[in-house]
Amino acid sequence: MLKKIPGSYVLLFYIIVVLGIASYFIPAGTYDREIDTTKGISYVVPHSYKSVENTPVSIFDIFKSIPEGMMEASDIIIFVLIIGGAFGVIQATGTTDALIGNLVRKSSGNEKTIVAIIMTLFSLSGALFGTAEEALPFYPLIICFSLAMGYDKITGVAMVLLGTGTGFAAGFLNPFTTGIAQNVSELPLYSGIVLRVITNVIFLGTSIVFVIRHVNNIKNDLTPSSKAFEDFQAMKTEHYRVMTVLVLSFIFMIAGILKFSFYILEISTVFFIMAIASGLAGGLTPGRISAEFVKGASAMTYGALIIGIAKAVSVIMIYGNIMDSIIHALAELIEGFSPVASAVGMSFVHGVLNIFISSGSGQAAASMPIMKTLADMSGITRQTAVLAFQFGDGLTNLISPTSGYFIAALALGDIEWKDWLKWFMPLFIALCAEALIILIISTVINYGPF
Repeated sequence: MLKKIPGSYVLLFYIIVVLGIASYFIPAGTYDREIDTTKGISYVVPHSYKSVENTPVSIFDIFKSIPEGMMEASDIIIFVLIIGGAFGVIQATGTTDALIGNLVRKSSGNEKTIVAIIMTLFSLSGALFGTAEEALPFYPLIICFSLAMGYDKITGVAMVLLGTGTGFAAGFLNPFTTGIAQNVSELPLYSGIVLRVITNVIFLGTSIVFVIRHVNNIKNDLTPSSKAFEDFQAMKTEHYRVMTVLVLSFIFMIAGILKFSFYILEISTVFFIMAIASGLAGGLTPGRISAEFVKGASAMTYGALIIGIAKAVSVIMIYGNIMDSIIHALAELIEGFSPVASAVGMSFVHGVLNIFISSGSGQAAASMPIMKTLADMSGITRQTAVLAFQFGDGLTNLISPTSGYFIAALALGDIEWKDWLKWFMPLFIALCAEALIILIISTVINYGPF
């Protein structure tokens, strides 16, 4: 069956076309919205849904949504291209190969422990800082490290993606999902943290076991004890200079994120400067730096363009005024359910919504004003409603073809979406089952404070 799934470009185009056709049949509607000027976030006003005049999408608009999606996602597209360019320059200095060779030699015999440590560190970054797109610069390095240890590209991508993904879904201090959802639901900020920490441990532990089982099954002649050692040169003076540039750049970037709210534009700037400084420190001429940057960026074209196409999914719904109609219809589906069914239904609804609203903070702002009211009516706590949102949004981020950073991660690993789906599906089912059990427990114990 998976062999019949089209490639990522074709699949997304099919989704856009179907939504365009749907605009002729789904009644148009909209919610009123209030804007929080201090945070720049637009919130839906509960019970404000109203029908509006239908605006069916034309064939021309279906095609127009794609370049508009690319324009709206231009910050992430440029971010990915700059990451590719910077990594291309760093690779050209020979530092990456030398560093990885050194790490592989030192970690010989402890490779699986290294996998667990890397996944844990990225999981903490997802849980504490809501790391998603910000982790994209690390994929090329971790993938190279994975290959050098005798593993494959899927292992490299999984270490970062499943690490950040499990942390993001549990989100015990995630400001972009938990923070906004609790704020909308009028809950004390980061209340109920104990259950979310336990959830993080469960999700992460399951994922680590799954990845380690995978690497145990890999049949690869290029093992860390044989040819991998021979392929990498020793660290030289210029490599240490480049490493100094990298370390200083990452320290500056992390300080900027924590102290000055650096985001995509500022981080992109850091990587652009880092590319030039690394090239000069590695002894490359300005012409070579330019050529290697272009070469590295061009390797990211597939992933960069697909991010824009994924964004076109939400653009086409805005054209047809059907995004709010879909939110309203999904919310009505779970109205009147039993408490346990409501909690599970909310998570399912958020999983579906994540296909159309791939931004966690955007989905929280759009849906949680409605879900908190449904929670009150269904007899579940608002804290459980927030948990249902986190699971529905966070876990589907690891599988949704419309999630920009997820598709970019696969592109960095040169992995087709259907190949990832085939590999990841058993783990996805396990994580969803765990989420279901946790939601049932949270409903039974009246997970609160309210």
